[in-house]
Amino acid sequence: MTVEAHKETLGFQAEVKQLLKLMIHSLYSNKEIFLRELISNASDAADKLRFEALSDDALWESDPELKIRIAFDKAARTVTISDNGIGMNRQEVIEHIGTIAKSGTRQFFEALSGDQARDAHLIGQFGVGFYSAFIVADKVTLVTRRAGLGAEHAVKWESAGEGDYTLETVEKAGRGTDVILHLREGEDELLSSWQLKTIIRKYSDHITLPIVMNKEEWDAEKKETVVKDEDEAVNQASALWARPKSEVTPEQYEEFYKHVAHDFEAPLAYVHAKVEGKQEYTQLLYVPAHAPFDLWDREQRHGIKLYVRRVFIMDDAKQLMPYYLRFIRGVIDSNDLPLNVSREILQESKDIEAIRGGSVKKVLGMLEDLAENQAEKYATFWKEFGRAIKEGVGEDFANKERIAKLIRFSSTKTDSEEQSVSLADYIGRMQEGQDKIYYVTADTFAAAKSSPHLEIFRAKGVEVLLLAERVDEWMVSHLTEFDGRKLQSVAKGDLDLGKMADEEEKKEQEQEADAFKGLTDKIKDSLGEQVKEVRISHRLTSSPACLVAGEHDMSGNLERLLKAAGQNVPTTKPILEINPKHALVQRLKDQADSDKFSDWSHILFDQALLAEGGQLEDPATFVRRLNELWLTM
Repeated sequence: MTVEAHKETLGFQAEVKQLLKLMIHSLYSNKEIFLRELISNASDAADKLRFEALSDDALWESDPELKIRIAFDKAARTVTISDNGIGMNRQEVIEHIGTIAKSGTRQFFEALSGDQARDAHLIGQFGVGFYSAFIVADKVTLVTRRAGLGAEHAVKWESAGEGDYTLETVEKAGRGTDVILHLREGEDELLSSWQLKTIIRKYSDHITLPIVMNKEEWDAEKKETVVKDEDEAVNQASALWARPKSEVTPEQYEEFYKHVAHDFEAPLAYVHAKVEGKQEYTQLLYVPAHAPFDLWDREQRHGIKLYVRRVFIMDDAKQLMPYYLRFIRGVIDSNDLPLNVSREILQESKDIEAIRGGSVKKVLGMLEDLAENQAEKYATFWKEFGRAIKEGVGEDFANKERIAKLIRFSSTKTDSEEQSVSLADYIGRMQEGQDKIYYVTADTFAAAKSSPHLEIFRAKGVEVLLLAERVDEWMVSHLTEFDGRKLQSVAKGDLDLGKMADEEEKKEQEQEADAFKGLTDKIKDSLGEQVKEVRISHRLTSSPACLVAGEHDMSGNLERLLKAAGQNVPTTKPILEINPKHALVQRLKDQADSDKFSDWSHILFDQALLAEGGQLEDPATFVRRLNELWLTM
């Protein structure tokens, strides 16, 4: 770092350099978005000033009329985007422009492939904001002063978008930010009032602030267009969500989403509603087409902007949407909340509870409509956000049944990893006499699909749901029944096929239990404290043994997940079930050598543990036993 008086040169964060290079090459075909992004930033700065000025009126500095100004200079080949919003101090400039202070950055760069079209899509998901200026500019100058600081505390930032940038202390009379773009060769079409207005009306017509430019008029005497010293608003400058739905086009809804979500892609679905009654508020809520990179970061920002009577209050209003719907983006504008509402008031407000409840119902209704009428779109939604929706079963008791209807599963019907089976679909295919919804959990889809616990169900043609995501164990602990049918793990408790089990089978099972009682007792003695019980299995048709959890015990998969997460959970003893028809079990029954019997018993247990995705405590002993028994065969 070199320092000259009040000027210093600093290096970009490595990720910024990488992002700038990617943008200039990947997004060049859609270069118009630079203006949308910079206007969007200017609008956010004005919103922040409005909010901070609620508690500090001096921040207005006798300039209460917020606006965004766009200007160009043909001779200098510059385009300038100015706002009189909150502005930035020196440290904020370094944090917001020299660094990508955004969770998910590492995952974002890992996902990049070098394919320009695909990377452009990813950059759009990540959101680029200020850096999009370098798509059309080979040098960018930013001059900013934070509201409330003296004119002498302004900061000038400048960079050619390569390895470094300069920071300099300058004077600026008015608060806010000017972004001056020094255009690249070949970008002269932007030095046109008509072209800039066209881009603004296309991408930023919904911005609630006036976006102004100098008025231009045709001078008949000079026979040319002259620039007047007079402003004209280019956009409608009215809150899009406050307009009647009939007056808003689908394109305008899409552009507003891109502004509010800082996304390049159109949303998957949206709902716009005005609620009247005890509480009066307007909702404009969107479902993105793709999950953000930080969907699983519990510290990430939520996506609902809260307004009170068109005045921006905050853009992190997590009290307005439950955590499982954290991917929803949009605006809620209340007529009833006080203008000086704080986060503390939000947490205790009955009005907020009502708004939150109403907004959740609107989102669930939107998703139900997608599921019923636009199956392809719903499949896209489920692939992106399904795991988050599953969290809602335990988080949102009031809407548990509605959420359960939205959940999609893999099942033995297709043995496909694609989650497309609803609980209603499952019930519609239930066997005659079947009164339970059966499922199996595992830590991978392959383990779930190949679970030995499924053997009798496959033999009888009974469908089983295959659950292989971490959230599934949490979900089934809260979703214990649906539409009057109990959800039953095929790996817990006694196997109860209800009316599907015929009387002959039951008699045969009782006879086998009696015939093998001596063997099960002997295996239990060999395994000792490793198992709670050893019994004859009615689940297995081709495997020699499997492990089963007690009806009220924690499943082996859940126990492993909790331990992997560092939680201190008590180890539960499983039940070992053996298949009396399997050749290994038949040979074990006839084994007279007590040492070999013990070795075979332990191998059966270890094999069953491996088959359900467990880990052996002593793999070396397992291998030794197996090798010794092979040698004696």
